[in-house]
Amino acid sequence: MPNEVDPITLEVVRNALAGIAEEAGAALRRTAYSPNIKERVDCSTAVFDAQARMVAQAEHIPVHLGSMPASVHAALETFGDLAPGDQVLVSDPYAGGTHLPDWTLVGPVHDDDGRLLGYAANRAHHSDVGGAAPGSMPAGATEIFAEGLRIPPVKLYRAGHEDRDLVALLLANTRTPHERLGDLRAQVGANRLTANRLRELAADLGADGLDAAAAATLDHAERAVRASLADLPDGRYRFEDVLDDDGTGATDVPIRVTVTIDGDRLVCDFGDSAAQVLGSVNAPRAVTVSAAIYALRAVAAPDIPANDGITRPLEVRTRPGTVVDPLPPASVAAGNVETSQRIVDVLLGALAQAAPERVPAASQGTMNNTLLGGVDPRTGTRFTYYETLAGGTGAGPWGSGADGTHSHMTNTKNTPVEAFELAYPVRVLEYALREGSAGSGRHRGGAGIRRVLEMLTDDVTASLLTERRARGAWGLAGGGDGAPGRNVHVHDGREQALPAKVTLRLARGDRLVVETPGGGGYGT
Repeated sequence: MPNEVDPITLEVVRNALAGIAEEAGAALRRTAYSPNIKERVDCSTAVFDAQARMVAQAEHIPVHLGSMPASVHAALETFGDLAPGDQVLVSDPYAGGTHLPDWTLVGPVHDDDGRLLGYAANRAHHSDVGGAAPGSMPAGATEIFAEGLRIPPVKLYRAGHEDRDLVALLLANTRTPHERLGDLRAQVGANRLTANRLRELAADLGADGLDAAAAATLDHAERAVRASLADLPDGRYRFEDVLDDDGTGATDVPIRVTVTIDGDRLVCDFGDSAAQVLGSVNAPRAVTVSAAIYALRAVAAPDIPANDGITRPLEVRTRPGTVVDPLPPASVAAGNVETSQRIVDVLLGALAQAAPERVPAASQGTMNNTLLGGVDPRTGTRFTYYETLAGGTGAGPWGSGADGTHSHMTNTKNTPVEAFELAYPVRVLEYALREGSAGSGRHRGGAGIRRVLEMLTDDVTASLLTERRARGAWGLAGGGDGAPGRNVHVHDGREQALPAKVTLRLARGDRLVVETPGGGGYGT
């Protein structure tokens, strides 16, 4: 093998690195303040080697797969060598980020002699970072400036000391400063845990041994992915799908991909996709790359751990100024959460032509982003709530789709009703599987869900960023499409249908109904 590490050591170190990332993720969840992180697990943790290559990532959020390395590289490009105790914070989608609520923290790891061992990194979705509406994902944003505080790579910690002026600036730009500070310091603690565990591993293996083993894990992942790709038929496979709208008037926004399999290489070309739009469905290139990595891993290498080795046979081509590679100051909040899902849909649609036995029908194709904000009458303080909602997954040749499940680029959990009602002045009136939403077929798609929320306070600002409201998730091999989703506002007993993307005001007693899409069916 290129990096001379025996197979037993390779497997032990590979699992040790993955264990470090998982333990850091557990620490982040357990010490965070917001339900979005401690209940829903809307965060990711990763370990990088001394060459800034990702060698392990906890199995958290797929949309972070390709974008976390971009944040690490942005930090190093800005500051060069980082000193022991430094921690760099970044959220700028045009400098390694995804969308503004995702705060990424990057710190170097040195041994006692000052040798660089690697980097610790984590990303967490902060449920409010300012902007035009609570939750920082307003439906009508036409520039990134409306979506909240944009953080280029900045040093939050220098030589282990927190920059209190920077923290004050961050907290002055959010509606929920106490929660933001708690979540941010949980991220700091998670990186410190990663650093401690990586130093312990280096003490066992030696710094050179750790470097060699980390490099060997990357080589192993590359070999496994190339072998799997080589089993697929060479060819060019095209697929196209559309976004419902951009929230500002544009409809049927096309995303097109040509996937080329050439021996043990995979090229994903999105050059014919739509030009960037006014609304926030523009997906930064890092998000598009993340979706391509996810699709590659799902189809070709589902059992291979996530690290930079799996990306070596992959080439992602985008055209700057398009909806999959926008130019600033385009708004991007929904691109990370909604367009990423459609990018996966077109990739899987193309790969289904090459590997029909490995690919299911389309899943719900949306994260059903639901955001609420206002003043909690129980405490007199502001609150912001954010959640992505489950739906149906696509059926495949192996069986039916799963009901009420987060799929593809979101891997979060739901907020338990008890935690929801404890944290927010909202009552959950209904939370159930949605009958009749699954696509028909020899194997049926998964069912979506129906959730009804009642406001227990006045003047609540709600935002919905959703997709698959105009048309359902497509079936495969003759299977039927899943039912589209539906959004409804109930005021004084009267129902009003809502668009896929909307920001509106709700009064005490109003109800917000979200019915999520079902998955596509498989077979006749």
